[in-house]
Amino acid sequence: MSAGSGSVGSTGTITTAVPARLDRLPWSRWHWTVVIGLGTVWILDGLEVTIVGNIAGRLSEEGSGLPISSAQVTGIAAALYVAGACSGALFFGWLTDRFGRKKLFILTLAVYLAATALTAISFHSWWFFLFRFLTGFGIGGEYAAINSAIDELIPSLYRGRVDLIINGSFWLGAIGGSLLSIVALDTSLFAMNVGWRLTFALGVVLGLVILLVRRNVPESPRWLFIHGRGEEAEELVSSIEDSVRAEKGTELPEPASEMTIHQRKSIGFLTIARTVFTAYPKRTVLGLSLFIGQAFLYNAITFGFGAILTKFFDVPTGSTGYYFAVIAAGNFLGPLLLGKLFDTVGRKIMITSTYVLSGLLLFGTAWLFDRGSLSAMTLTACWSVVLFFASAGASSAYLTVSEIFPMETRAMAIAFFYAVGTAAGGISGPLLFAKLTESGVVADTVLAFQIGAGLMVAAGLVAAFFAVRAERRSLEDIAVPLSVASAATAGGARTA
Repeated sequence: MSAGSGSVGSTGTITTAVPARLDRLPWSRWHWTVVIGLGTVWILDGLEVTIVGNIAGRLSEEGSGLPISSAQVTGIAAALYVAGACSGALFFGWLTDRFGRKKLFILTLAVYLAATALTAISFHSWWFFLFRFLTGFGIGGEYAAINSAIDELIPSLYRGRVDLIINGSFWLGAIGGSLLSIVALDTSLFAMNVGWRLTFALGVVLGLVILLVRRNVPESPRWLFIHGRGEEAEELVSSIEDSVRAEKGTELPEPASEMTIHQRKSIGFLTIARTVFTAYPKRTVLGLSLFIGQAFLYNAITFGFGAILTKFFDVPTGSTGYYFAVIAAGNFLGPLLLGKLFDTVGRKIMITSTYVLSGLLLFGTAWLFDRGSLSAMTLTACWSVVLFFASAGASSAYLTVSEIFPMETRAMAIAFFYAVGTAAGGISGPLLFAKLTESGVVADTVLAFQIGAGLMVAAGLVAAFFAVRAERRSLEDIAVPLSVASAATAGGARTA
């Protein structure tokens, strides 16, 4: 070990077993703290997106306290939220790799809380639009900071299932948003200009609770030892090991390996871009395919969800929330029940099968819809089955891009692929599918389903060739850090 490895903030060369020490830990209460503190943000995102969609009609009514039309809510405000999420992911993703996971997952949640609170007191359309953008800005930053931290803190044996379930928890928020909007918009309970504001206020309350828990989640030791804070990383991992030993009442096995790192303060943006696009071109194609495929499938179904039910099956507008809650439940159950298989059966088989199967099932749904063989309930049942598999696949897209690139590029890689997928789904998707699903023509809606299904199957075929066998492997084994000088198997390695 050369000079500079032991002092906080200094850079030099350090030999460390921190990754192996974290990966060999059994599941413990400490890991639950990480999951609860970091993972619950997806519930907030699902709550946000669903609530705004459901209150659009109320906001446009006279007496809502906001001079805005329903089209402006679902059009301009939705587009600004997406734009904010994309730009926030890229901006905060860059900061996350530069300044650390903890600083950014606190900052991004604070941005979300402030913007949501100010949305609740909107008095004019421009104010509402501004803070919808800033809410998305915070949420987009959360995706980069949180996925980075979770994957670097969770043992490799559990990383796949934990990541999938956390990303899938978006749909718990969607269920909550659907049901909450029904209560909040009941004028017998709340005045027209109060109920919709309370939905945003609840998001603030939940966010504050998460912030209190999140304060106890530490910085990623992996980030610390690369950025010249080796002693701090060693002390942090030792404290985690002590808490796990005390809980389990047993000694931990020796770490399996160590590596030598050239520490550095920061990584240049050009280095990150060159690494992602030049050193790992197949993985880049894989990431883009997975994100774009799932974005279009989801928009093919969810963007025209209400319009399809009301136009083709005469479902009352006020009842579509119940149908949405059903498909949201299917979305959450997919990652919950299939997540373990991504760690046991393997990434390549499961990513390929969930993408291809959900696409084929949507093709089948399109065929039945074209024949007139479906009712509102059976169509919702078909959607639920499709999304059971699609949700596991979509969640695996986030898992994939967070583990197949070097640690120094992780947050920025997540941000880039998230931004591309979100832009494709939130901008291109609605522009295409709005015209198809709202036309009232069966053939147009069938085409929307077929486009989404085709892109999902295509992404699954890309995964069959390019997916990385990352199950139960250390992140440093999947993609060697740019800072590595050497790596070797060690029996009694010095740790840091």
